[in-house]
Amino acid sequence: MVEQFIQETVQLIQTLPPVSIYLVFFTVAYVENVLPPIPGDVLVAFGGYLAAESVIGLLPILLLTTIASVFGFMSMYWIGSKWGEQIEGSPKGVRLLRFIPVEYLNKVRSWMQQWGMGVVLANRFLAGTRSVISLAAGLGHTKVSATILCSAISSVLWNSILLGFGWVVHENWRLIGEYLSIYGRIILGGVALYLLIRIGIYYYRK
Repeated sequence: MVEQFIQETVQLIQTLPPVSIYLVFFTVAYVENVLPPIPGDVLVAFGGYLAAESVIGLLPILLLTTIASVFGFMSMYWIGSKWGEQIEGSPKGVRLLRFIPVEYLNKVRSWMQQWGMGVVLANRFLAGTRSVISLAAGLGHTKVSATILCSAISSVLWNSILLGFGWVVHENWRLIGEYLSIYGRIILGGVALYLLIRIGIYYYRK
C-alpha cells in the first residue's frame, strides 16, 4: 500500500508544472506529520532527485517542506494542548488518532520531562515517534516559541539530509526508502529496548 502510494504520487508529480509540484510536496510534508503511515521522507528524497534534474529548486523545496513539517508538528501540538484531558482520559487510545496508544504517549511525556526540548529537537530523527512527540509537547504545554524553533531546526536538518541524498544518488533515490525502513526499525528497536531496561530497573528496585 505504501509502495503504491509512492508510485502514484511520483507519477502525479511527473505530470505537473513546477508550481504544482511544490504544492504536492508541501501537502505531503504536512500530512506526514499528522498521519505517520504517509511515506513523506521517501518523497522528500525524490524531491532531491528532481532538484538535481533542475525540475524544481533545491532551496525552495527545502524551505517548503520544512515549513510544512513545522505546521504539521504544531497542528498535533494544538490537538494535544486543546484536547489533552480527553486524550489522557481515553483508556484505549486517542479517539481521533487510534494509532497512538496512551501508554506510549505517557512514555514520551516522561522523556520530555527528563530531556526537555531536546526531544522536540530530535523528533525528525526519531522515526515512528514524531506524531507522539508533537502530541506530548501539546499535552505538556511546552513554550510555543521554543517548540516552533526546535521543530524547525529538526526539520531543516532532516530534510536537508534527505534532499542531499536524493540529489547524490539521483535516479536511484528509491534505495533511500529501503535504508529509511532499516533506520526506522533500528530506532523503534532502540525505543523498545529502552522501555524494557526502564521496566527492568523499576521492578529490580521495587
